[in-house]
Amino acid sequence: MKYIDPLPRQILVEDSWITLADGTRLHARTWRPRDSDRHPVPGLLEYLPYRLDDWTAPRDNERHPYYAGHGYASVRVDIRGTGSSDGLFIDEYSEQEQADGLEVLAWIAEQSWCTGSLGMFGISWGGFNSLQLAGHAPEALKAIVTVCSTDDRYDNDVHYMGGALLGIDMASWGGTMFAFNARPPRPEVVGESWVEQWRQRLENTRPMTGRWLEHQERDEYWRQGSVCEDYSSIKAAVLAVGGWHDPYRDAVLRLVQNLDSPVRGIIGPWSHQYPDRGYAPGPGINFLRETLAWWDHWLKGIDNGADLGPKLLAYLPEGDPPATYYERRKGHWLGLSNWPAQEIRSQRHALSEGSCSTPVHDGVALVRSPQHTGADAGRFFPFGNATDLPPDQRAEDGRSVCIDLPPAPDPVGILGNPRVRLRLRADAAEANIIARLCDVAPDGSSTLVTRGVLNLNKREGRDKAVPMPVGQYVEVEFEMVGIGYVFAPGHTIRLALSSNYWPWIWPPPGDPALEIELAASTLELPVLGADAAVMATDSGLIEGVGFGKPEQSPRLAVDYLENDGGKIDPAFVAGSQRSVSHDVESGQWVLDVDPGYGGSRRYPDGLVFTEYSRETYTIRDGDPLSGQARSAWSIGLANEGWSARLETHSVLGADASNFLLTNTVTAWATVGDAEEELVADQEWTEVIPRTST
Repeated sequence: MKYIDPLPRQILVEDSWITLADGTRLHARTWRPRDSDRHPVPGLLEYLPYRLDDWTAPRDNERHPYYAGHGYASVRVDIRGTGSSDGLFIDEYSEQEQADGLEVLAWIAEQSWCTGSLGMFGISWGGFNSLQLAGHAPEALKAIVTVCSTDDRYDNDVHYMGGALLGIDMASWGGTMFAFNARPPRPEVVGESWVEQWRQRLENTRPMTGRWLEHQERDEYWRQGSVCEDYSSIKAAVLAVGGWHDPYRDAVLRLVQNLDSPVRGIIGPWSHQYPDRGYAPGPGINFLRETLAWWDHWLKGIDNGADLGPKLLAYLPEGDPPATYYERRKGHWLGLSNWPAQEIRSQRHALSEGSCSTPVHDGVALVRSPQHTGADAGRFFPFGNATDLPPDQRAEDGRSVCIDLPPAPDPVGILGNPRVRLRLRADAAEANIIARLCDVAPDGSSTLVTRGVLNLNKREGRDKAVPMPVGQYVEVEFEMVGIGYVFAPGHTIRLALSSNYWPWIWPPPGDPALEIELAASTLELPVLGADAAVMATDSGLIEGVGFGKPEQSPRLAVDYLENDGGKIDPAFVAGSQRSVSHDVESGQWVLDVDPGYGGSRRYPDGLVFTEYSRETYTIRDGDPLSGQARSAWSIGLANEGWSARLETHSVLGADASNFLLTNTVTAWATVGDAEEELVADQEWTEVIPRTST
């Protein structure tokens, strides 16, 4: 990492309130050049619910001062009802959030230090609402940088995948946001009324998981905020960035393909992180320098070629054995002038061409997977932790029906979305089919390349549930998640099919079996032709792209603290970062996870922030109704003259007809030398009908 200190221009940091039309005040922090009152500069916005005063402060300090030091006013704003902003938080990506964001953009454009030309950026949530606000086409918004985000809130977020319920993140992310939204405003910002503001927040909150479960089909709830509904609404220039180990990577391909406005896409080997932060897997890039060129061109009118070069730049991993952690993926960069690219050919394989791992009778393979298939799926959102990525898939392959294509004598590169077409029948009206694409080395080790899911009730569209006709053959097709990858010579391409994938995919009420007619079923691969030009090797550079050593402004002086699990309820402390256990007598499988969102830390202003979290997923052999997902959080904040702590528990289960959801929060505050005060002790119990999952 190269820290730019001093920055090219001296900067000023200001906290302020942005007062909206309804009187609500949003807490904002602005980094800008000291002389911008006399020499106005373009403005940049990052708009999040994650607390600029503490939780995102380390990351904020890497980027906002950098932009300010290079001639921009970079503004970080907490969404209504989060951090120290006024009001109540309603839901993720709500119409209220977008309306407020448009007011914030107008406020920035009107400031004396701003030229009125604006950009917006963010990763994950901030990438989502950058796209959403760009979809409103405010005149001042000229360009955005969206990282690890999606254009499709229903089928490419943390709720559903292929129309099937994402058990692992529907539950855990709902529990995480429940805990995050339960944190208090900072007394140093809002003053002595902080406890009462906190109480009002907690009394008026509703955990979001129940709302998500009420919308099991793609209805208006999900269409709102999904820019894929109308790509033409976006007028700003879009730099879309993702990683092959991030679940949102398909959005980069769709945006590059469908936007009418200027667009470029970059997909690297990265996890759910900015590609300059040094998190695994690498190699990273000088991302801030790359985005600076984007801003300079679109916000300052500098003719620097940022609008030229490859429309899609993709890193192609190759040759790594399976591992839950890669410091650096071996591979090379590829640049394509268009997407879809003429260099890619569709290669179709009938499943009957390959060897099948199970007996085939009259050309039909039976798929009926154990309930714990999916235990080695890895984390839905890899963040670069030691156990995030899928391990060797041999055990998962053994729980699946595998079709192995003949090994190729030459490398086979793929880029795009593999597609599965199946002729199948089910013995139940509700069933899922899961497909995994694996790279099997000569030693038998199996590396997960990509995967896809289809809730068979959604085979005719995500907006409706059509039960399977029991015992009748139907033809279905679905895409696997997009991927760039090179299979080495002599390696086997394996398609693994399963009917279960716990806890990623919530199991249907029964334990269905699927029969697949292999000769009428195909795997279609997007294969790179010999004319696909390699743009760089590990040691080379691509002209005009920030592939040098990452630059940042100096990091915030945060002390990361060791969590003392002995002083906290074990309900909040996982035994290890990730473990899978099986009780042979009861048949119960347990996946126990410490999600590792950042841990405890001490900030330069004296705040001590403590964070413990645990996710637990359990299921019993042969009993799909035994599945249960638990999320538990314990959070503390303390500074001179005050402290706050809270505990949350979220539990999701199901019977044959309903999802069963319970959330609890208990919160305490201490002011000065007074005794600790109970602020909230609430429970929400919800019974939500299963309509299509």
